Amino acid sequence: MKTDAQTNEPTRANALGRLFLALADIKLAHSVFALPFAVLTAVLVLPHPDKRGAWDVPVMLALVVVCMVFARTWAMVVNRVADARFDAANPRTAGRAFARGALSPGDGGLLLVGSAAGFCLGAGAFGVMFKNWYPLALAIPVLAWIALYSFTKRFTWLCHIFLGGALAASPVAAAIAVNPGELVHADSGRAVFWLATMVLFWVAGFDVIYALQDLDFDREAGLKSVPARFGWRGSVWVARQLHVLALAALGVAWWIEPRFGWVFGVGFGVIAGVLVLEHAVLARRGREGIPMAFFTLNGVVSVVLGVAGIIDALV
Repeated sequence: MKTDAQTNEPTRANALGRLFLALADIKLAHSVFALPFAVLTAVLVLPHPDKRGAWDVPVMLALVVVCMVFARTWAMVVNRVADARFDAANPRTAGRAFARGALSPGDGGLLLVGSAAGFCLGAGAFGVMFKNWYPLALAIPVLAWIALYSFTKRFTWLCHIFLGGALAASPVAAAIAVNPGELVHADSGRAVFWLATMVLFWVAGFDVIYALQDLDFDREAGLKSVPARFGWRGSVWVARQLHVLALAALGVAWWIEPRFGWVFGVGFGVIAGVLVLEHAVLARRGREGIPMAFFTLNGVVSVVLGVAGIIDALV
């Protein structure tokens, strides 16, 4: 790969290098936070075996994954482009590709067009292959909704709730894409919405923890956040309360979905323990504990719950 001798960045002529730089900047691997929930709710509402072909399930689930990746890429690129000037002024984020000028707004525009197109094509595939046009009809509103979070810190400290709502859309969207009629079912449909509620509060809680890193910068820059509004101690208590609500919503989903049995229950126990550990790490290590509390432990939450729920739903 050709690089500039001074910046050590991929040259402007290397489109593939800029693409890899962008994907590294938005941390594509962090799709793990929402993807297991989308796959789980898709499995919960799968059409009856008599109403689906042999390859319908793997194709549907593959399309869910494709749409999820494109949707997250869209949302993260919107965030990086919209916040480039704030990121450049923040020592913690000044090294991000758009903030330091390694990627231009034009590069961001191309990525946004490509991500939106990929998402819409994936959504449209549900219509072409399964006669379900709801995903395509809702594609643009969904993209608009998940992009909104990037602008909320400018006017409300409830921005963390907006981020939770953006990720909570994924399990509901996956269910609509796979079998929209099942959402009105007394058990599975309600379980999907309670799982989405769990995602909303869980994500909002760990985003409050993550935002503690920028408490001073947000105040100086005039940005809104729970840490900027309530300080370190108040934010820690807000995050704890949000995670209590997340566990409560998860418990309701376990209770009303008859297919969730002991495996899901074990997963619930693991998740409760992990969330307690997350807050214990934060209390003991302070700012230094945030990377572990945010990335490692929350990745465990999503994977454990997704796997446990899928096992109970299918076995």
